[in-house]
Amino acid sequence: MKLRRLFLNPVVAAIAAAAALTGGAALAQLVPPAGGPEAALPAPDDVPALLALLADPEHKAWRRTEREILRAWSRSGSPSMDLLLQRGRQAMRDGDHEAAIAHLTALVDHAPDFAEGWNARATAYFNAGLYGPSLDDIARTLELNPSHWGALSGLGFILEETGLKPQAVRAYRAALAIHPHLDSIRERLERLMRETEGQSL
Repeated sequence: MKLRRLFLNPVVAAIAAAAALTGGAALAQLVPPAGGPEAALPAPDDVPALLALLADPEHKAWRRTEREILRAWSRSGSPSMDLLLQRGRQAMRDGDHEAAIAHLTALVDHAPDFAEGWNARATAYFNAGLYGPSLDDIARTLELNPSHWGALSGLGFILEETGLKPQAVRAYRAALAIHPHLDSIRERLERLMRETEGQSL
C-alpha cells in the first residue's frame, strides 16, 4: 500500500498528460496527410506532420519517421545542453548510473523546458532501479511533450512492474495511439489485457 501511494501523484500526472493527447480532438490531428503511407517525409523539423505519419499503421517507412522525430526531440537549441544529453546517454550505455544521473540532472537544471532531458534522466533512474524519481521525470516529460511514446512506454513498464496492471494497460494504449508500430509494447498490452480481464481499465 505504501508503494502504491508513493507512485500515485506522478502516475496520475503522467496519465492525465497522456489523456490530453489521446482524446478525440487530439487524435484527429494525427490523421496522416494526403498522399498515403508512401508519401515523401515532411521536413525534418515538422514534428507534428511526422507524428501524423507515424500514427498511420500502414506507414511503411515508419522507422525513418521515428528516427527523424527522435532526432528533432534530441535538439535542445543549445550545443552545451546537447553535449550534456550525449554524455548522459553515453554514461547509460556504459552502465554508469551515477554519472548518467549527474549529467542529466545538470541538463534539466539548466534546461527545465527540454523534454528529452527529463526523459533521459527518467531512463537513467529506471536503469538504477529508482522507480519513484523515474516516475516524477516521466510525468514532467509528458507535461512538456505529451506525444512522447517512450515516456509512456516507460510509465507502462514501471506500472506493470509494481503491480498496477490496469494503469499499465492505459499507458501502453496511449503509447500505441502515437506509435502503433511498437510490437513489443503491443505484445505487453495484449498479455496484460488477458491478465486483467474483468478488472476496471
